[in-house]
Amino acid sequence: MRSEIIAVGSEMLTPFRQDTNSLYLTEQLNSIGVTVAFKTIVGDRRKDLVNSIRIALGRVDILIIMGGLGPTEDDLTREAVAEALSLTLRRDAAQVAALHARAASQRMTMPSNNLKQADVIEGATILANPNGSAPGQWIDTVYKDYRKLIALVPGPPNECKPLFDAQCLPRLREVVPPRFIATRTLKAAMIPESQADKLLAPIYSTYTDVDTTILAHAGDIQLTLLCTKPTLEAAQERVDELAEKMEEALEDWLYSSEAESLEQIVLYYLGLRQATLAVAESCTGGLIAQRITSVPGSSRSFLGGAIVYSDSLKTAFAGVPADLIAQHGAVSEEVAKALAQGIRIRTGATIGLGITGIAGPTGATETKPVGLVYIAVSDATKTEVWDRTFRGDRKRVREWASQYALDLVRKRLM
Repeated sequence: MRSEIIAVGSEMLTPFRQDTNSLYLTEQLNSIGVTVAFKTIVGDRRKDLVNSIRIALGRVDILIIMGGLGPTEDDLTREAVAEALSLTLRRDAAQVAALHARAASQRMTMPSNNLKQADVIEGATILANPNGSAPGQWIDTVYKDYRKLIALVPGPPNECKPLFDAQCLPRLREVVPPRFIATRTLKAAMIPESQADKLLAPIYSTYTDVDTTILAHAGDIQLTLLCTKPTLEAAQERVDELAEKMEEALEDWLYSSEAESLEQIVLYYLGLRQATLAVAESCTGGLIAQRITSVPGSSRSFLGGAIVYSDSLKTAFAGVPADLIAQHGAVSEEVAKALAQGIRIRTGATIGLGITGIAGPTGATETKPVGLVYIAVSDATKTEVWDRTFRGDRKRVREWASQYALDLVRKRLM
């Protein structure tokens, strides 16, 4: 069965708020074999809400509407659903009493506009909300000759999630045919999205029962495989079969078969080799260290490092000779090599990582453009240096540089 989630609230159409509930609801729906085909955000305008609800009912079996159940004038979900279904609203006496009791328990005088929260759509079941004043509603109805299941749930996460789990999921389990969803997430580093798709499309396109999505961000490719079958075993078998073929095709670009981050994989290899890492960062300004230390337990393999933004600190913290910087410039192959070697020796780490570059938007020269980055990886046997020029703004250059640097460490450890 297919579902749609409608998030109601004009605030989510501004730069200041975003819908986070739908991620949780999607996970819960997937757990019972229901796919989410659409997610819609609608502002607090009744006409728009009615139109969105009617569109949703024309294309999915299950509709979850969250938000717009409060007491204010712009809380219009109840009214919009009733209009879309050509049903009436009635004020439920028991719910009115419950609202008064709630206000009394908090020693508050209840404003009269709170009473609209007791308005129930004709034929709906009230869903108790122990964490707030706005109850949910459940509607099992027929729309244009097709059965539709509609759930109205409150918007605040501390109300939405418990109510959905306790009131909606059990009802859905009773009517949803037994279906199971299996997923796998593969990750690859530093392969262009178009190249990845050219490589993998001939493989995944033959698996018509598995949905494959590709998401690219800052040198990271995430491939999500999803399959729905009557049994979890059958779904998992199809996903695993496709994943195995894609893993073979990706070769060394692949770094994770189970959705781990690149920094997690680097730490895994460091632990496996009983090795340690230290970093000397210039243009990334500590981003690499931040990514590594975001992983719990990273202290077992990551010794630390230094942000050596100025030339003087490159010398003081990583032992880069001042005359080397004067001769070649702070952004150079020679300085990157000296950073990696210096931080490795000074910290006693197995591997030293050095990075220097021009993140922009200023600092470029005729021979050294914005985005130019030198990355060096050093161990007791050799020190190698790579240079890349990343396009984009300062944030993008730093993200790509940190991704490339971590991937180089991964490959050194493989």
